[in-house]
Amino acid sequence: MRFLREKKFANGVVYALETEDGYPVEVTDTFLPYYTKDAVGRKQNSLDSCDLGSRSERWMIGVSTMSGCPIGCKFCATGNMKKWRKLTSVEILQQIHFVLERNEECDFSNAKEHKINYTRMGEPFLNIDSVKKAISSVDKVYPGTHHYVSTIGVSGSDFSWVRDNITLQVSLHSLDDERRDWLIPFSRKMTIEELGKIRTGSDLKTTVNLTLVDESDFDIDRLRRHFDPEHFFVKISPINENDISAENELGSGVILGNNLV
Repeated sequence: MRFLREKKFANGVVYALETEDGYPVEVTDTFLPYYTKDAVGRKQNSLDSCDLGSRSERWMIGVSTMSGCPIGCKFCATGNMKKWRKLTSVEILQQIHFVLERNEECDFSNAKEHKINYTRMGEPFLNIDSVKKAISSVDKVYPGTHHYVSTIGVSGSDFSWVRDNITLQVSLHSLDDERRDWLIPFSRKMTIEELGKIRTGSDLKTTVNLTLVDESDFDIDRLRRHFDPEHFFVKISPINENDISAENELGSGVILGNNLV
């Protein structure tokens, strides 16, 4: 892949790459202190100090599974793109290799947690064969890698392969069905009730991701009713403001982000 540009943050970098046929791709290279891995046990996900850790602690590479995305979430900058296509497993792996080549002084496999986040552009379960092939290839070279796969919950998806070192994240964003349909305008998605019935064989709980754009999107009673804390961990995320979120008058959301990716 061809390098286009980068944007640096306190704990990493976002890269814009381009496929051989001219499709843009986004990949991230980030790190955090190792203790942040235990957000469930600590019952919070904030930093204890200004120490941001290093790539020897929690090293996370965020890859795109598509160039662009057909979902059209109302707060996602990917909605600016006029076309999309699925990436091959090789193109997913090329993103990982790109980051590793930029950090040759670091050993990915020696990080206390070395993690691949399938969370950038695209819906992984609309390109699941390529994602599974990429996961298998990474595991052969870097055993023990933690794979973190984020999905809106595509209807008919098979979650039986999500086990051991693979963790699932479901994008909820609202506990009101009509509001969620507006925020995630994709007809073939699972209902809130169906998402709550997901069970995996992962070593970790399934993450429920809530990017709350309004306080009315949160309903603690419905959250408790559908998402058993024995199987789910709830994460509230900020909106990364962009032209699409502004166009839909979503503001900055319920919580504000900072300069960490």
